Amino acid sequence: MTAKKTISLLISTTLLFTFFSCNKKSATTQEKEITLVMAEVNPPETLAGKTDLAFKEKVEELSGGKIKIDLQFSGILGDNSTVRKLITQPNSTIHIARQSTAGFVALGCKSYALLSIPFTFSSREHFWKFAQSKTAKKLLQEPRERGLNCIGLFYGEEGFRHLFSTKKINGVKDLEGLTMRVTNDAALQAIAKNLKMNQTQINFADLYGALTTGQVDVADQPLSNYLANHFDEVAKNIILDGHQLGIMETFITTEIWDSLSEKQQNILLESGRYASEYCRKISEEEENKILKQIEAAGVSVVKVNDIGPWQEALSDFIKETSSGDMDLYKEILSYAH
Repeated sequence: MTAKKTISLLISTTLLFTFFSCNKKSATTQEKEITLVMAEVNPPETLAGKTDLAFKEKVEELSGGKIKIDLQFSGILGDNSTVRKLITQPNSTIHIARQSTAGFVALGCKSYALLSIPFTFSSREHFWKFAQSKTAKKLLQEPRERGLNCIGLFYGEEGFRHLFSTKKINGVKDLEGLTMRVTNDAALQAIAKNLKMNQTQINFADLYGALTTGQVDVADQPLSNYLANHFDEVAKNIILDGHQLGIMETFITTEIWDSLSEKQQNILLESGRYASEYCRKISEEEENKILKQIEAAGVSVVKVNDIGPWQEALSDFIKETSSGDMDLYKEILSYAH
């Protein structure tokens, strides 16, 4: 055998060895057990909590226990703003988090502002048609496109958000002069301003105490969160204005996502679809059950027969916010049909 042939054979053998070694390493990496830390600000009995659990259980089932979700409830890992700050920065100790899309508007996710515009979604059916659309899937990528350290996995909803208060409320006029708890969500601030309320920013964890002391008269939550966080004990008046749908999005850090194999990514995506569908099936049923429960407990529940005055009060804000991307907003509205 010539020296040239010997060298050629050695090179070929080395390449084959490297190829099979890399494949073996890749396969081993795919099979390696991993634990992903997931944060939830609400208790497990809420709609958000139940959706999280459905996701966790499906991930662990489909992965044969190779992917474990360390799910922490009730704000143990921090309030929403703390968690959001962590997952949008490198080297986050939290890998997955269920968040409101509204919280990402201040971080530059401009399209999410359209989802928070009051009275955008006319019904649950409207939202779920949107959530299953190509439009919605594209929006899941926006955080990464904006330079944040995460992407969306799937959507959910907590039901429509309603105003609740320590004071009796029968209509728009009764809100004037009261103090409302707001967040950094521009839509929530606009609701307080345009309904002629004072406003103050209070962390969710401090809201119960603020209602008790009179620091806050009015706040808003979906019914599931209202009951689970015991606000019925200190604010026994709800008006069902349904000003926003509580849109949830479950995010994962891009560092973790990019480190996963294609098989692992598909497990998370399939589990997300499962959890999203689970949320869709139980949301209205849960809300109706809670409504009966709080009425039986003596909470004053006022239904809004004419939403016109509420929409009129917020019409300027709706026009101003939607004008930033009117084509996309019209696309979102079109799913109502």
